[in-house]
Amino acid sequence: MASLKAVTFDLWETLIADDSDEPRRKEMGLRTKYDERRHILWEALNAVEPISQESAYQAYSVADAAFINLWQGHSVTWWLEERVDVILKGLDRTLPADAKQGVIDALGALEVDVPPDAIEGARDCLADLAGRYKLCIASDTIVTPGTGLRQLLDGHGLKEFFSGFAFSDEAGHSKPHRDMFDSASSQLGIPLNEMVHIGDRDHNDVKGPQALGMKAVLFTATRAHDKDITSADAICERHVDLPGIIDQLAAS
Repeated sequence: MASLKAVTFDLWETLIADDSDEPRRKEMGLRTKYDERRHILWEALNAVEPISQESAYQAYSVADAAFINLWQGHSVTWWLEERVDVILKGLDRTLPADAKQGVIDALGALEVDVPPDAIEGARDCLADLAGRYKLCIASDTIVTPGTGLRQLLDGHGLKEFFSGFAFSDEAGHSKPHRDMFDSASSQLGIPLNEMVHIGDRDHNDVKGPQALGMKAVLFTATRAHDKDITSADAICERHVDLPGIIDQLAAS
């Protein structure tokens, strides 16, 4: 049996706690991310030609629903420009190139400007593992693109430990599609059967990599919804325990 030589990490709810930035946004007097994204679109449209907030917000929500359908049903995550184009088409509206780019940039920067928190122990865990394994991110990009997620990781002092980055808006598909894990394998120069993936979703982060011959660990520190139904090779509740779990899998 091949030994483990590389570890791939999901980002949201595995290294970064999604929506942990919302209390800070509230303290700063900012809108929630949900409302701010819709407001960014409405403001840009309204500056060109008046439109009601309700219409702009509804169009954004319809595009969101279409995005989720593609993401969950077909393992595709749109680039932000594609997402904005879908909204504009639904409204039968256009934006000047500079205004459209402004919307794209503002949406992409939201979680960079006010970043969510790293999960406790993440940096120490990565520092430990990086001494024995090659590390790569394998993360879906829901709104913030791969460029912004690199900045987010860098801001938390986590980016330095990774030798590769497989983001769904760059790989062409999202997890559990093979393209995501093939991208990580190619960047690291390690075959899939010598890799283990860490993530919080059984369908995407466990069954997906296992179907490719990888090991998989379900991480439950901030999201434990799949704990009772997982086929994971191991379950980890805290980053402090993860290096030992991976070493055990490598030795088995």
